[in-house]
Amino acid sequence: MVAAGPGPQAGRCCNGSVDVLSSRIILRPRDLGRSRRFYRDVLGLAVYREFGPPDDPSVVFFLGQGLLEVSGPAAGPAGPAVMIWLQVRDVRAEHTRLAAAGVPILRGPETEPWGLIEMWIEDPDGVRIVVVEVPPDHPLRRDQRSG
Repeated sequence: MVAAGPGPQAGRCCNGSVDVLSSRIILRPRDLGRSRRFYRDVLGLAVYREFGPPDDPSVVFFLGQGLLEVSGPAAGPAGPAVMIWLQVRDVRAEHTRLAAAGVPILRGPETEPWGLIEMWIEDPDGVRIVVVEVPPDHPLRRDQRSG
């Protein structure tokens, strides 16, 4: 049930859960220009919006069903716990393209025990990016609804 009418509770769910309308990952790179070029020109992510100084803008990229904001500067490295998961149509084609572009490939495409094909790369600040292909016969591709 959703609260109605004006006031601080309008639009909030009654059970106390967060009513998320949108989300994004925010990266604070050490070198904004370098990271902007990596995500825009090397990975080829589409730009949602730019903001800040026109000569060195921060950028928000489309990231499938979410957004990735690359704005800076960072106080330090992102750390090994930060990872980005990107599903692609053909992970082997992306491996070839990204390796040719000089992207650090941490691990080439491998079929995991859980059935996904994964490759691991890094952005310029060492943020690990898991590039994933979901094979046609994987359960994630099947309609889980009964009858």
